[in-house]
Amino acid sequence: MPTKSPIIVSVVLLWIVSLACGQTATVPTVDPNAAQTAIVETINAIQAQTTPSAVTTSEPELSTVTALPSFTLEPTGTPTIPIISVSVDTNCRIGPGKDFERVGMLLVGETTEIVGRDATGQYWYVRNPDVGFEFCWMSGEYATVSGNYLIVLIQTPPGALTDFEATYQGQGQCSGSFWSDIRLKNLGGAWFKSMNITVRDTDTNTVRTATANNFAFNDGCSAPRIVDTLIQGVSVLISSPEFPYNLNAHNMSATIILCTELNMTGGCVTKTITYKP
Repeated sequence: MPTKSPIIVSVVLLWIVSLACGQTATVPTVDPNAAQTAIVETINAIQAQTTPSAVTTSEPELSTVTALPSFTLEPTGTPTIPIISVSVDTNCRIGPGKDFERVGMLLVGETTEIVGRDATGQYWYVRNPDVGFEFCWMSGEYATVSGNYLIVLIQTPPGALTDFEATYQGQGQCSGSFWSDIRLKNLGGAWFKSMNITVRDTDTNTVRTATANNFAFNDGCSAPRIVDTLIQGVSVLISSPEFPYNLNAHNMSATIILCTELNMTGGCVTKTITYKP
């Protein structure tokens, strides 16, 4: 038995060698960079899963837009009824002017309704903010108006109609200058503060005119007497512009305009008289 053991081992070895010689075994080629390549591919795969793909979107084509004009809109709640407020406490009077009696006052922070205006646009006819007269007139100097004031109509102040009469009183002269003296009487309820007078010699068609914020009378060669205001019910003498010749027996006309405010503003009245010195 011991002599067979080496023989059997040899036979087995020969059989294994014969199997190896009869079949070619394919041995895989080992890539020295295989480990690094695998790591890179793994990282790329992870990034592909976590990073969102870029989405390409096309922007819509913008059309040309024409710019609209800008408007200043009134605040919501602006009253349609015209309302007035003031930045300085303002008197409210029975007529459009400082010479009329005060019957109320609109204080800063208060408002009242506008119901009319004067022809010059300088005064507003409003609902009296105080007890007494229902309506009164106030200056627009410190006023702010809101609401639809375009609908406000021109009002004639009750009891404040202006009127006067003019009468020729004679001819005045000094050192070769001649003029006409005229008496003015205020017949209305307003005071007059400015005047324009135009005198025409209709025989020679010579015209002289003058405008003033007072009423001046030339008493010969003396200094003129001046009255600042022609109040209601009062008369004053005035002198016309001077002519360089004697007006005796000439046909004359004088057109006189009196206004309730300075510089020929406010309510104005015109009278024309004819006379022969």
